[in-house]
This record gives sequence, C-alpha cells and structure tokens, in this order.
Amino acid sequence: MIRAIILFFAVQLSILVHASTFVSDTSTLQPKKVYGKEARVISYILDNNHYRRIKLNDSLSSAILDKYIEDLDNNRTYFLASDIKGFDKYRYSIDDLTREEDVSPAYVIYDVFQKRYHERMSYVMDDLIHRKFDYTQDEYYETDREKEPWANSIDEQNDIWRKIIKSQALGLKLAGKSETEITDALKRRYERFIKNIDQFNSEDVFSVYMNSITEAYDPHTNYLSPKASDLFKQSMSLSLEGIGARLQTDNDFTKVFEVLPGGPAEKSGKIHANDLITAVGQGDDGEMVDVVGWRVDEVVKLIKGPKGTTVRLQILPAETGVNGPSQEVVLVREKIKLEDQAAKKNIINYKSGDRNMKLGVISLPTFYMDFDAYQKGDPNYRSTTRDVKKLIQELQTEGVDGLVMDLRNNGGGSLAEAIDLTGLFIKDGPVVQVKNSINKVEVGMDDDKGILYNGPLVVMTNRFSASASEIFAGAIQDYHRGVIVGESTYGKGTVQTVLDLGRFINDKEEVGELKLTFQKFYRVTGSSTQNKGVTPDIILPSALSSEQYGESSNLSALPWDVIKGTSFQRASDVNDKVLAGLNRSYQERAKYDPSLKRYITETEELKKNLSQTKISLNESIRKKEMEEAEKKRALSKNMNTRITNSDGLPVDELEKLNDEYLREGLLILSDLVTSRIG
Repeated sequence: MIRAIILFFAVQLSILVHASTFVSDTSTLQPKKVYGKEARVISYILDNNHYRRIKLNDSLSSAILDKYIEDLDNNRTYFLASDIKGFDKYRYSIDDLTREEDVSPAYVIYDVFQKRYHERMSYVMDDLIHRKFDYTQDEYYETDREKEPWANSIDEQNDIWRKIIKSQALGLKLAGKSETEITDALKRRYERFIKNIDQFNSEDVFSVYMNSITEAYDPHTNYLSPKASDLFKQSMSLSLEGIGARLQTDNDFTKVFEVLPGGPAEKSGKIHANDLITAVGQGDDGEMVDVVGWRVDEVVKLIKGPKGTTVRLQILPAETGVNGPSQEVVLVREKIKLEDQAAKKNIINYKSGDRNMKLGVISLPTFYMDFDAYQKGDPNYRSTTRDVKKLIQELQTEGVDGLVMDLRNNGGGSLAEAIDLTGLFIKDGPVVQVKNSINKVEVGMDDDKGILYNGPLVVMTNRFSASASEIFAGAIQDYHRGVIVGESTYGKGTVQTVLDLGRFINDKEEVGELKLTFQKFYRVTGSSTQNKGVTPDIILPSALSSEQYGESSNLSALPWDVIKGTSFQRASDVNDKVLAGLNRSYQERAKYDPSLKRYITETEELKKNLSQTKISLNESIRKKEMEEAEKKRALSKNMNTRITNSDGLPVDELEKLNDEYLREGLLILSDLVTSRIG
C-alpha cells in the first residue's frame, strides 16, 4: 500500500481495474511469453528473500485468487455467483502454475470479467439512464458491497444496477439538475467508462494479477510493470506539484487519502482526509466533469496542471458523509517547496492559574534530508535534525516552558533523521532495532552524549503518523522522555527495497521491478512498531478505527511481534504517577470543558458518517439528511466563532487555536510543566 504513507502509487496498481471503470469489446487479451518468466522469477525471489520466508503454496494460492477477483470486481457488481464458482478450479494451483511460467488464470478470469462488464454497460446505456425513477419509494442502496453475496442471476444483478443508477440520478437531481441534464450527465459518465477499456491491455492484466500474488505476502510488496514503473518515478518526482493531496479509490468515489503539508489543499483549509471528490472543473468557469466511478489515475490527470492555474473540486465532505450536501472548492495549483515541508515553530502564551506559560510547538510534516546538497558538500544542507535543533535553540532563547513535537500526518521519511532527532532529547543509546529475513538484528544508535532539550515534552501523533514517526515517538515513550498524546499510529514497521527484474531475466521485451519487504522495525524494548503502531499515553478521541485505517486494515499485513530488547537508560521525566495525573486532568476536562466536549461530540458524529454506507433512494429522506448535515456543520462553525469572540473580551492564545487536537496537546503539556514544578 504505502511506504511510510509515501509510496501511494503502488496502491494504484492493485486498484487499477476498479470494476466500474472498464468495459470492452469481446476481444480476448493474451499474455506475452515474458510475463511467465517474470512470474517465475518473482515467485523465486518471494520464496527466498521476502521477510516472511514462506513459500508460495496452496494457502497463498487461495488468497491470491480471492485478491485478484476482488481487484477486478471490488464491489461485487459484475461477476455472478456461478462465475466465482467456476474460478475455483484455480484455487490451489496458482502457486504451481506460476512456477511453471503459466499466467493463464489471469486472462481466463479477466475474459469473463470483460464479458460481464460489457453486459452491465449495455444494460445501463440502453435502459437505466433513460428510466424515470420513482423517488417516493422507501429503499436504500448499499455502497459498500464488499461483504455482500454475489448475484445469483442477471435479474438480481439488474436490480443492483437499478439502485446504483437511481442513486446517482437522485444525487444529480438534488444538485439542481433537470431530467435532461441528468440523462446527459449519466450518458457522458458511462460513455467514458466504455472508452477507458481501450487503454487496458495485456500488460495491465498481468500487472494486476502479479500484484495479487505479491500482496499476498504483505501489502507493501508490489510488482511494478515497465509502464507503471515509469509512472511511479514520474509520480514521485511530481508528487509535490498540483494541489498537494494523495487520492485513492473508495467504491465509486475518489477519496482524499492524505493532505500534504504546505500544499494548496492544506492551505485552503477546505480539503480534508476522507473527503470524496465527485467532479473536477478547470479554471474559474470551466465545465465540472463528473468523476464518480473514474479510475483514480484519470482523476489525478484532471486535477494536476500547470503551476498557477485554477482547479475546482466538487466534494462530499467527510464531516457530513455520503448523505450530506456537496461543496465546491477552488484551488490554485502550485509546487510545494522544501520550505513548505520543513519543520516550523510557534509559541503559544497560556495562563494556568497564576502562572503565565510560554508553550513551544514544532510542527514536523516529514523526516527529510536534502541528499543532493549534502553530497555536493553544501555546509548549509537542510535536514530534519538540523532544522529542529535550530528551532529548539530559538525557543529556548525565548524562554519556553515546554515543547510539543507535532507529528500528526507525518508519514515518515529518513530513518537516519529519526535516529538523530531522537538524539536531541536523550543522552545517548539505542533508538531502533532493524531485523532482516535471516533474523540478523542491527541497532540504530544515537552516539551523541549531549542533550539539546531536557524540558517537558509532548509528542502528538495520529492515525497517519507512520514509519520514522513511529520510531521517534516509540523511542521517546520507551525512554520515558516525553508524553505521547493523540491517536495510535499507523503501524507501518517494515522496510522495502526495489529490485530490477532485468537483472534476472534476459529477454528482448522490457521487464518490470519488484518492491520487496525485507526488514522490520523494532523498538528498543523489543516490541515491533508493525501492525499495532505506537499507543499514546493519553488517547484523544478518534473517528478512525484501526480496522479501516492503518496497517492492521490489510489482511496480509505482517503481524506484531516481540524480539529481545536492548540495553538502554530510561530518564526520570515521565512515570506512572505523572501519566495517571495527566490522564485524570484530561478526563476532568472532558466533563466540563465546552470546547473539548464539542470536539468529542463532533468526532463521534464523524465516525458515524464514515461508517455510513447506505444511501436512501427516497428523495424526501435524502433531502432531509442533507439539510440536517448542513445545519450541524453550520452550528459547529457558529459555536467556534462564539468561543473565539466571547463577549468581546481578550481571549487566551490557547483558546484562539482552531485546532482542538493541538489545544488538548498544549493543555496536557501545561499540566506536565506544572507537575514538574510541583
């Protein structure tokens, strides 16, 4: 899926044939001979070099078949139950066929998918988009059909698709479209689906199939076809251009997976993780192009564009969910500079009792290092540790009483920087253990005996803090050097390397690459950061469950485990008594603090919206749901405004923060400062 929530494009390979994106003529795609060679070599590498050290066997074969079917028809709207039963002949033979350079199951199954897709599109175009629906009926459409049964007949399938099109038509109607406009919009939408199949070829089929094999080992082991490898490299070089958001497919929608710090999306304050993009428009008045059901890379093409140009997004905000009203957001594309990704500081003045406090905040979006400048011998090269060191020294000069290191949404980056950054807060010692597939363990050490900052420290994390962030947070927690506050982290505790398959295959045809998991991270205590992540000392409300968001949401994710711990010297800054007191204060605030109480309520509402997968097909009900969602959002904004401007009196800087998460972290820091004084 991702490496430190950065290798996003690899995910796109496994969802490249999101079912509602392709239709085709009846021509049958055939594999090239070189695909068999690649399959055999990949199976050999996986057998002998993957971290798990397991062989491609019947059990994995069964999982591969299920994964391939899911990748083709992830919402169970094309294949019939009889098709699925027919594919069972491959359930325990994919392992043997792969070693024999036989990838025919990929093409046989895809041929059936292609036929079913063509049937569905014909039904949509010939019947459904022209139908006049009755919106007074009390019925629902289940948008998440992942666990629904496969249709047993064409009639059952027809009814599923009737609800799909009815739901889409109702959405357009509630957006103010006339009957003619609705029909035209649906016609253009499905004509594009049909056209897109022309881009799907034999290489694409093989790519999806091979990723079903590689990801059976773990979600971060991926096959990159020659075309995908080129796109991947281009994506990485351009990943900081555009609007600054990473996207993924979520049923029929394109979902915002992550908002990058410093980009137009973040700066606007109007785009958030889990928002759903339904249309894209160019310029200030260009036509809004409906993108429901589009392939994610096609949506990305529309959103990307020259620096300085305008793009408009129509979204369904996560805070109101699929049943809420849509919004239009206008963004100006730009390139995200290194300075936008770099660490930044801030000071918040806060009065606690009779004491005036200065609380420092350092926001760290990623663990970065300017390798090019470093290799060229530039003495002023940028790096996380160098920048944070400078910021801490400036904060110390300004007399801060405590420090928050904000690692929310920090997807990781340089392991060396995570180790060096930890060294600013501890005397010296081990920071992380790295174990390879033959059980050899190496220890990443902080050898600098100096401590730059030894004052009160809070580290803030959320579900999207991953990899290097987890190493830093875990070390600070294990050394009892600071208090971890927020959500449990992502749980990405593995390391990947990329192998060029051309090193193993001599063929005139171009071959792809294999991204392989070969190492695993462990904390100094011996506990893995994999799967479970880092659990905060003080847990704040979260709308995101680990079952849906995080490493543990992947069935093939490597498990959490424990190895032998290494010797290290704990500090005396944080102990059970201190943590108990901080948690007690937080629980008290949750009872009387209106801002925190409201935040808890809003978080529960967001959790409810994110779990809502049923959409009413009754116009009056759907309209009422949209109106209620809009009222709740407006009320929340009004309450925020009242708190900030209550009675026209001066407001504490802490109360001015439009970030309840950070506000809570700072309040916990103030309690920590007080406990140390006491």
